[in-house]
Amino acid sequence: MADGARTDGKAEEAGTGRPAEDAAAAARAASGGKVYPGREALFVAGEWRPAAGAGLIEVLDPTTEQVVGRVPAGDAQDVDAAVRAARGALPGWAATAPAARAAVLAAARDLLAARREEVAATVSAELGAPPAFAAAVHADLPTAVLAGYAELAAAHPFEERIGNSRVLHEPVGVVGAITPWNYPLHQIVAKVAPALAAGCTVVLKPAEDTPLVAQLFAEILAAAGLPAGVFNLVTGLGPVAGAALAEHPDVDLVSFTGSTAVGRRIGAAAGSAVKRVALELGGKSANVILPGADLARAVNVGLANVFANSGQTCSAWTRMLVDAERYDEAVAIAAAATAKYVPGERLGPVVNARQRERVRGYIRRGIEEGARVVAGGPDAPDGLERGYYVRPTVFADVAPDMAIAQEEIFGPVVVLIRYEDEEDALRIANGTVYGLAGAVWGADEDTAVAFARRMDTGQVDINGGRFNPQAPFGGYKQSGVGRELGPHGLAEYLQTKSLQF
Repeated sequence: MADGARTDGKAEEAGTGRPAEDAAAAARAASGGKVYPGREALFVAGEWRPAAGAGLIEVLDPTTEQVVGRVPAGDAQDVDAAVRAARGALPGWAATAPAARAAVLAAARDLLAARREEVAATVSAELGAPPAFAAAVHADLPTAVLAGYAELAAAHPFEERIGNSRVLHEPVGVVGAITPWNYPLHQIVAKVAPALAAGCTVVLKPAEDTPLVAQLFAEILAAAGLPAGVFNLVTGLGPVAGAALAEHPDVDLVSFTGSTAVGRRIGAAAGSAVKRVALELGGKSANVILPGADLARAVNVGLANVFANSGQTCSAWTRMLVDAERYDEAVAIAAAATAKYVPGERLGPVVNARQRERVRGYIRRGIEEGARVVAGGPDAPDGLERGYYVRPTVFADVAPDMAIAQEEIFGPVVVLIRYEDEEDALRIANGTVYGLAGAVWGADEDTAVAFARRMDTGQVDINGGRFNPQAPFGGYKQSGVGRELGPHGLAEYLQTKSLQF
């Protein structure tokens, strides 16, 4: 079955007699949020309209495996209509004063904040995220990012003087944004907000597993006063609508977040058309615990980092590197701490059945490779007959060249790798094709920073440093091209012209 082509199940009322389903429904009800029902329509040129493409995508709740909404399976004809609308709206929006663009983003920020509970309930329903996490991360983080771009749009110097030249920073044009399911609204806002701030127009193709919150956001942008055609939304399958958008000749920039394999295909297509791309791809980030660091804190924070969002985070620190002297102690701490992450309670399901089997397959592969399971394993969690749950799993005795230490699993799986000295740790940390994120824990900040400077990765947290939504986010090597968030994220959507006097 193609991604997102849902044909099974019917929506059911709460009170199913299955504890995990009833608990999820009760938690959403207690949060006060109502799940956005979805529209069987596309948002093009400022209006909701039927799709030219036949068929609907059924959106499933990963906790209950029941249908929570249906959206159109748009096709190339729908993408073409959306791109033409964006192209037609481009001159007017590009000419709009930055302060006016900022005002629209600020209004959208306020409307998004006002619908916080609905956003959280919707993401909880279509992704399976626990309600509290959905509110704190899936609702609040994109609101903060949108607020940052509203401020940046008003303050950014779109012109500068260099010698006898006036340098203009102008919108790149029509943006095709293709977003993933793991952080559905955050990834939308991280692309759409800077594009709009720059004066670009946008066609968005959201992930087919989590399109409901994208439709909700389209409503918010329209209510904020965004002119017709500046933002357009086409739901559909990746190989159909996504491919059509990436390859459309009137799209000036493709911004994609997803797998490295798909990113390569988009990059190749864009290269043949001499088209700009921004690619945020896979990761296999290292959590390096240096001698003298607070071991218990580093291990516990590391586990929380990986198990958040059910392990479905591209920047998760899935490789924990510990010196040989303290390795066994770290394994014991990790094994004991994992017991707190109970599936169906603190840990939600993964997004769909295909992803569940992928993650379980990697766990079985790790066992076959000789790694030792100290927590979790490939079996279904006890007491959860339905839902796409995976047991949080910790591996010890992992060699750096094992598949579970090299390939992105995208589930709640942590591998502990022993190193002999700092140079060995650096070799292991840099020893994958990825370079998206990472962490370093040291006895002091200077020691940790010195190590982080030598890591081949785009973002490193030092001794538990907090996530900064204004800092540039993106990867080295096969983790991508370009940066998102803050001023660096805005720069991706601008092109430069110089006028000499």
